[in-house]
Amino acid sequence: MEQEYLNIESEIVKVLKTIYDPEIPVNIYDLGLIYEIEAREKGKVKVVMTLTSPNCPVAESLPEEVHEKVLALDGVEEVDLHLTFDPPWSKDMLSEEAMLELGLL
Repeated sequence: MEQEYLNIESEIVKVLKTIYDPEIPVNIYDLGLIYEIEAREKGKVKVVMTLTSPNCPVAESLPEEVHEKVLALDGVEEVDLHLTFDPPWSKDMLSEEAMLELGLL
């Protein structure tokens, strides 16, 4: 059962890496916008995410895109998506890949 959850979580990460912040040419996972991914029983998934700022121009569409793409995955029946600004996003949350892509390394 735990292996099944890990497989779903890795599939979620793959799909999140196809979603890009329109202002920064890096996917939202490597940007550090995803705080938590949790696969639960019966195909239920919890995703906690943030935006680069509360005034982000995609404040409505980006979480909606995350919800739709995660829900479209095999084995996912329900997505509980939480948008939070605590802790606020900062450049410290960038992955090494993102920092390299943005020329920060």
